[in-house]
Amino acid sequence: MTFVTKQGYVFCYSCGPGSISTTMKRLIPISFLAALLIAGCNETPEKQPETQQQSSAPKAEAMWAAPSLSSLGNSPEDSLVNYGFQLVSNTAYYLGPKGKVAHITNGMNCQNCHLEAGTKVWGNNYSAVAANYPKYRERSGSIETVYKRINDCIQRSLNGKALDTSSREMQALKAYVEWVGKDVPKNTKPNGAGITDVAYLDEAANAEKGKIVYMAKCATCHNKDGMGKVDSATGNYQYPPLWGPHSYTSGAGMYRISRLAGFVQSNMPFGTNYQHPQLSDADAWNVAAFVNSQPRPGYNLSKDWPKLSAKPFDHPFGPYADTFTVKQHKYGPFLPIIAYKNQVKEK
Repeated sequence: MTFVTKQGYVFCYSCGPGSISTTMKRLIPISFLAALLIAGCNETPEKQPETQQQSSAPKAEAMWAAPSLSSLGNSPEDSLVNYGFQLVSNTAYYLGPKGKVAHITNGMNCQNCHLEAGTKVWGNNYSAVAANYPKYRERSGSIETVYKRINDCIQRSLNGKALDTSSREMQALKAYVEWVGKDVPKNTKPNGAGITDVAYLDEAANAEKGKIVYMAKCATCHNKDGMGKVDSATGNYQYPPLWGPHSYTSGAGMYRISRLAGFVQSNMPFGTNYQHPQLSDADAWNVAAFVNSQPRPGYNLSKDWPKLSAKPFDHPFGPYADTFTVKQHKYGPFLPIIAYKNQVKEK
């Protein structure tokens, strides 16, 4: 059974620390190789458009493009943006278990989930952040700032401790994330922002079938045990872990399989982009189901989704405002859940 869309999953470009020019020399070949983890952190969409199954092929025209780092000068403001770029690209070097600034994260980098330092089209990029924050988010039931969104990613995806909002590191991350989306008009979302939506299947995603896809397409980089690969020269992950104690938590956006499936299909295996996906829709859903069926750190979700009816169709933890099971909310089929939610909205 094969369906059609554009997507794939996680990785990282472990650029080593250094000047912006040095890092860019490392990133440029990557962007050509990848056209190219983890996430989200940029805005991870709260939910797919709740419509009947339809073509999920992203439009190729008028795609958003990130501003160039080469346009930055030596002003204090530009230097802060540069530092934010370094923190996103090499989070572990600065904030990881052996970080030079603090030891507050799990060893992954922000750009494991926000590809090419949050600038890749359909790579969970930061394009829409500056234009839309502060914003109300159903997950917290409150208006969130960019600071809150960044700390959410640090705590949920990097299993870390929140940064003080007055710290230089937080100010740099905020400056960089907002700089990436500086040209996007207020209250808009550009084409290519975030993660693509994979067309829904008529059946549940199958983790056993996903394991076959994983071993064929993902294990080369992330290892058969899903623990990733460490760069012996830097001690940081060359390819991040997809599960286990050093991966993202159950509170991360990537733990929703619609988000992981979309990310994977547009970006993985390494070298894939949304225009040339290697995974069918079914393969993307199945491999996402497999990855998210593996053990990982937990997260306190007790304050999430105060309004039960606002939970996304694939939020994998109850309680719910409907009678569908936790298993169906995690793996599908999702169309009956979406149809029910739409029916309730119409009343």
